[in-house]
Amino acid sequence: MNLRCKGVAAAALLLFGAANAMAAGYPERAVTMVVPFPPGGVADTIARPLAQALGDKLGQPIVLENKAGAGGAIGIGQAGRAKPDGYTLLLSLSSISILPAADRLLERKPAYQLEQFVPIARITADPTVLVVRADAPYNTVREFIDAARKQGGKLSYGSSGIYGTMHVPMEMLQSAAGVKMMHVPFTGAGPAVQALVGGQVDAVATGPSSVMQLIQGGRVKALAHWGDGKLDSLPQVPSLKSQGYDIGFVQWSGVFALAGTPQPVIDRLRQAVKEIAHDPGVQTRIAGTGSPVQYLDAPAFDEYWKKDSASLEAAVNKIGKVE
Repeated sequence: MNLRCKGVAAAALLLFGAANAMAAGYPERAVTMVVPFPPGGVADTIARPLAQALGDKLGQPIVLENKAGAGGAIGIGQAGRAKPDGYTLLLSLSSISILPAADRLLERKPAYQLEQFVPIARITADPTVLVVRADAPYNTVREFIDAARKQGGKLSYGSSGIYGTMHVPMEMLQSAAGVKMMHVPFTGAGPAVQALVGGQVDAVATGPSSVMQLIQGGRVKALAHWGDGKLDSLPQVPSLKSQGYDIGFVQWSGVFALAGTPQPVIDRLRQAVKEIAHDPGVQTRIAGTGSPVQYLDAPAFDEYWKKDSASLEAAVNKIGKVE
């Protein structure tokens, strides 16, 4: 027994030493950061400045891989199948929590499970904003709802996919207001916003970063947001709660590694992301997208993620089956 215990202890020491050696040299090559949406959306606009700063900090390039489709499920599923060695990271939105719940509701196999990922850090957390074209005949959310009611389900909105972070808040709004609208899913926020600008849809609900330049350029206007109080980036835009609709939705972004990644590598990533998230230059660049940094380190982010996932699963089940 003593020899066996000594053998187990020696093996554990060897594994520990190998993990530490891996972390000491990590990263030795480029790291891939999967973004499960096309260019131009919230996740992409956050990922680009983050990846550049993280690459500078780690001393190796961070290569963004936009893998769009199925509201983010294709890219997240691909990331979840990668080797857990720290060379594949995921930059995801809160839709990571929604999609498995939606799959279970629709009685189909989820593309991934939340347990496949470990949180590194939350980067941003913004209420979704209701946006219409600048020439739309409604200037308040109440006028927008009245128009939807009069059109009897013909007023349309674009999203990044069924049960995605642009779809769920609009389902919440329809339920709260007692109206029905036409849902038009796209492969991501970027194409949905372009469809709005091009006149293919009447509205979108998205994070501020994907529409801020369009708002500033006078091409679209924001009618309301799904948060509490005022938004620093859009202080003139009222919350839906202040307009009598008791609903809320936060579209956050976070960095994840694969479950099973050696702890020393996780620690290295956590420290690197923490440092760049507190760097004033990086904060300015990310805030310039319309989404200020609202950093949470892994333990706090993990707790936040669990609570948010439970809330979003309840929202999905309340919405019910949507085809």
